[in-house]
Amino acid sequence: MGDPVIAHEGPDAGVPHHYGDPLREQRWLEAGQARVDLSHRPVFAVTGPDRLAWLHALTSQRFEGLAPGVWTTAFVLDPAGHIEHVLGGVDDGATFLATTEPGHLDALLAWLGRMVFASRVELADASATHAMVLADGPRIVERPALAATLGERRAGTWAAEALRIAAGQPRVFVDTDARTIPNEVAVPDGDALGAAVHLQKGCYRGQETVARVHTLGRPPRRLTLLHLDGSEERLPAVGADVLLGERVVGRMGGSAFHHELGPIGLALVKRGTPIDASLTVEGVPAAQEVVVDPEVGLHVRPNLR
Repeated sequence: MGDPVIAHEGPDAGVPHHYGDPLREQRWLEAGQARVDLSHRPVFAVTGPDRLAWLHALTSQRFEGLAPGVWTTAFVLDPAGHIEHVLGGVDDGATFLATTEPGHLDALLAWLGRMVFASRVELADASATHAMVLADGPRIVERPALAATLGERRAGTWAAEALRIAAGQPRVFVDTDARTIPNEVAVPDGDALGAAVHLQKGCYRGQETVARVHTLGRPPRRLTLLHLDGSEERLPAVGADVLLGERVVGRMGGSAFHHELGPIGLALVKRGTPIDASLTVEGVPAAQEVVVDPEVGLHVRPNLR
């Protein structure tokens, strides 16, 4: 393992972007042989006897009956069904330890704090005592155990992002914008809509939109994997316009150089955009690979992870 190259900008600033060989690190990570330092991500704790019922009522996920040690992800939606917050974590029988995206903890805790009312729930920022690690899945560990948990073979966030994008897994606030609804970026699978939405749970804010689009199909936009022209040797910026000819048809999300696929990225593209059309992003030609079906939201691409 080489010396870490620390990212200085973007949502993963402050942790290793790579350790000298990002493509090899991707292969290690893909094989389950490396771990990723995500200690820049904020961590918070939800305690109290009502914590799971309270989270169940507020979010898109089913928390009632959640077994200790099982990682779960949830959205907080606005009344129109747009994704406003994201959280993921694990309960230990007494505390639900969770993480969210860098730079978004204060807003999430402020909103959750306004929703406590008479519930027996307490919220606390646990970022100083706990850290996030990607180690055969997401884990939250006590900070003194971070180095031991990461071990000797590590991969940077470049590797983690490249595999995430190749698998068609959206990252909130990177691959989404203020208008994104879960149906545009998530795939129906039984009672679930992606990893963060349970389709058969009780009411929560924004549920009507999710249920209506799930029933009728045809979300306004669709998550798409873009195969970018490698001859350009550059990646588009997050939020850049995706063009069909001279017409804006989408928004660019995250992108990375993948060890097998080359330069790839995720984009939200208008549903009516032909799936075989060649697109451009900041002058870079891009071919589409469907992640979310434009008509009914069915996943047509196998999960690579």
